Amino acid sequence: MNEPTQQARALYSVSETMTLLNLSRTQIYELIRSRRLISVTQGRRRLIPADSISTYVQLLLNESGSGGHGHAA
Repeated sequence: MNEPTQQARALYSVSETMTLLNLSRTQIYELIRSRRLISVTQGRRRLIPADSISTYVQLLLNESGSGGHGHAA
């Protein structure tokens, strides 16, 4: 049986990004201003590409020195 494949989201709203990253609206806009998070506009809406969110998370991991390899306590 063919199951419909779920298409990955390409863009997230600022509110959705706030939820995904557990950050405030002010923090999201500061990340956009400082270009640590990339955004695009569609009409009057500001949207965050999924790749930009992933890149930001990877940047945080790299800055923490773990490089994505956590150590067990």
